[in-house]
Amino acid sequence: MRFRQVHLDFHTSEAIEHIGAQFDKKQFQEMLKLGHVDSITVFSKCHHGWAYHPSAVNDMHPGLTFDLLQAMIEAAHEIDVKTPVYLSAGLDEKLARKHPEWLFRDQTDGTSWVNGFMKPGYHLFCMNSPYLEILLSQIKEVVTNYDVDGIFLDIVGVKNCYCHNCINSLLEQGKDPRDPNAVLELGEMTYANYTARVNETIHAIKPGTPIFHNGGHIRRGRRDLAAMNTHLELESLPTGGWGYDHFPLSARYVQNLGLPYLGMTGKFHTSWGEFGGYKHPNALRYETALSLANGARCSIGDQLHPSGVMDEATYTLIGAAYQEVQAKEAWCVQADNVADIALLSLEAADAHYAADSTKLQSDAGAVRMLLESKYLFDVIDLDQHFDPYKVIILPDRIVIHEALKKKLQAFLLNGGKLLATGKSGLDDAGDAFAIDLGVKWVCENPYKPDYFRPHFALANLRNAAFVFYSLGQKIELDGGVELGQREDPYFNRDVFTFCSHQHTPSRHHHAGPGMVESASGIYFAWDVFDDYAKMGSLALKESVQYALDKLLMEHKTLQTNLPAQGIATLTKHISEKRYVQHLLYASPVKRGKDIEVIEDIIPLYQINVALRIPEAATSVYLAPQMDPLAFETKDQLLTFTVPKLDLHQMVVIEY
Repeated sequence: MRFRQVHLDFHTSEAIEHIGAQFDKKQFQEMLKLGHVDSITVFSKCHHGWAYHPSAVNDMHPGLTFDLLQAMIEAAHEIDVKTPVYLSAGLDEKLARKHPEWLFRDQTDGTSWVNGFMKPGYHLFCMNSPYLEILLSQIKEVVTNYDVDGIFLDIVGVKNCYCHNCINSLLEQGKDPRDPNAVLELGEMTYANYTARVNETIHAIKPGTPIFHNGGHIRRGRRDLAAMNTHLELESLPTGGWGYDHFPLSARYVQNLGLPYLGMTGKFHTSWGEFGGYKHPNALRYETALSLANGARCSIGDQLHPSGVMDEATYTLIGAAYQEVQAKEAWCVQADNVADIALLSLEAADAHYAADSTKLQSDAGAVRMLLESKYLFDVIDLDQHFDPYKVIILPDRIVIHEALKKKLQAFLLNGGKLLATGKSGLDDAGDAFAIDLGVKWVCENPYKPDYFRPHFALANLRNAAFVFYSLGQKIELDGGVELGQREDPYFNRDVFTFCSHQHTPSRHHHAGPGMVESASGIYFAWDVFDDYAKMGSLALKESVQYALDKLLMEHKTLQTNLPAQGIATLTKHISEKRYVQHLLYASPVKRGKDIEVIEDIIPLYQINVALRIPEAATSVYLAPQMDPLAFETKDQLLTFTVPKLDLHQMVVIEY
């Protein structure tokens, strides 16, 4: 998989004429060179349903008079640029008008993506319909006739479909279409059949062809779904609704799956489908550096103008980022993430919350807190081995079933520690702790919000009763040591009993333990990570930092004075006998409505780093500059100072 990819969108209405009329091989190649691009995903079929090449199984766009797909492939291959080929799989607006009976239907008999006649947009097909055979014929034609370097299928995934084909399938199987579990089971079977048929079709013609089925999100805890691909493309456009927190969470999970992966952002100011929208070059520089720091290759989304002319401003913009990637990529191959902590993903551990991630944002809040605090961590599922980690975080609602209980007990016997929050640790019945956390569960606290008064001073806030907005748990000590207490308000805010503008103040009475340490680790009686995702309270973060530092003690690998908005990752390259320390700093700001923008890059100076690693360092240098750094080693603690951090700096530690 190459490092500097472009995903070239092209979804072009039949109402536009002269498609590709100004395409020029030389201009196409010049733009790829300007952008330092080494792979470009070109297109066979778009969301409108049109083919961009002669086709016996589809209709070529009526405004196109030549084989545009072949022209792009030939131009790219001539300059050693690879060409995976894109087909819109889930959407085909041309065919939707001919065969509406093949469309996906929800419980209200509504279609998707678009609901309503007067709203422009596309309609989603159900793969449990004759449409699948048509799609397979289109894929087969492309792989047979063209020198493809991969196939990218778009807008697919597990769907809860209530179209007449799916209803009939359920009835024929003796199942009740009113049972949501039966509908989901059929949706998973439909998707598995689709991916198997597609993969068989492609590999029968060209074995080993890379294939990716894009559904916009890689489900944590569903390795079976991920394994239906040969590699993963993590779609994550920060300005398109994903935000800058999304990619690190996704990447820290997929890095454990054994599949190559890339980070896909876009050049757009907003999201896909935008003509004339451009990010600041510093944003793409940061986003591609973030991919490298998380072990990913890079992909940047673009959209070709109907004329076929590649946009010079876009490839100047892309080139600003990819010129730097090209200089850095030699230090980014065969990279294994170094992690002290494992975050057991709530999405992976509990299908109830996976089905609706808006209920709890615990994974996102935990990752944001860990990034800001500069801990080295992985995001894991229930299939991951626990042994490599020093601390496992059970965020907010991790129910302990028997298999997980056995894994956690073995982890604890091996010297590992737990940080459990909220209802994490409770058994399947939800009324008792399944593992010994030094406490007994009493009930959910009827007061919300309530207060936490730590028995230790927070780094910046010192001593106080801190409001916690999330649901708290009433607990009693059972062998543990109280690290902080819970305090209740005078009353919950109500129409007849309210005080001031928001919530009622604390009574300043001890209402039970709120944070407890035991031989197993530390338990925190609130949904602190969901709370942090939604409220971002400093008291939450500093309380968790205290807990993690207490659990890690001298086993903490990384210490640095990099500010909160910075990101630090450490990778190990065993075959090269080296570590690579990635340091990043940029500060997204909100512009307009819900758009995070990176524009100004403020250099940082004198960034101190201390690494506790078992190997003895023989040299430390900046990459790609190759400038040596002075370093010291004492008791396996390696220390050095980066004189200047300008957006992204790699430090190579050879041993």
